[in-house]
Amino acid sequence: MIGMVLAAGAGRRLEPLTADLPKTLLPVDGERTILDIALSNLRAAGMEEVVVVTGFAAHRIEERRADLEATHDIRLELVVNDKALEWNNAYSLWCARDHFDQGVVLCNGDTVHPPSVEETVLGARGGEDDLVLAVDDEKTLGEEEMKVHLSAEGYVDRIHKGLDPATAQGEYIGVTLVEPHAADDLAAALKETFERDPQLYYEDGFQVLADRGGKVRAAPIGTVEWVEVDDHADLARARELACRC
Repeated sequence: MIGMVLAAGAGRRLEPLTADLPKTLLPVDGERTILDIALSNLRAAGMEEVVVVTGFAAHRIEERRADLEATHDIRLELVVNDKALEWNNAYSLWCARDHFDQGVVLCNGDTVHPPSVEETVLGARGGEDDLVLAVDDEKTLGEEEMKVHLSAEGYVDRIHKGLDPATAQGEYIGVTLVEPHAADDLAAALKETFERDPQLYYEDGFQVLADRGGKVRAAPIGTVEWVEVDDHADLARARELACRC
């Protein structure tokens, strides 16, 4: 089992801080960055190797690679998405498809959360599951959240921002466990997704997988403080939370 971090996006809503810096490298706790927190969480969950998908300002992560490996006692492999400024993250995740068969704990490179989230998805593994998604089922949902609808058995049958908040059972927070046996099916679902529309999200690929009969389980994270860093207000909140992560 390896870790994986998606960190290819440009973070335009955080300019000028991200003019030449991926938002995953924004400091949130002294010199600790969002990426540092992600790597620390994955290492705490037992990951010794992490694949980071880069894109915008990829050189800035490359130049810190040795320091990150030493700080977190982890091996890093960088996979470059050369379409990061043109296409959305369904393609970014597909770029790392050759690693899926090792089993992956995936996290978005713009999310600050405690290591209990990774522990939750690992603890929720089931023999037949293809994916396990970390879901906040306590948050009040609005229009912008990546919402999930669950079957009676706890499987995700719908995942989309456009779901009705009143009927959704929670928000996907950007952490997923990919089982090795699901590698080929997930890669095919992501390929179908970005070929249909390169602006789609990897969660749309999860929907394709579920529609094809894949078992996508939800793992409620409980009462956990976390934030997805999209804008300056989110960054301020991340800095409040990071010192406790």
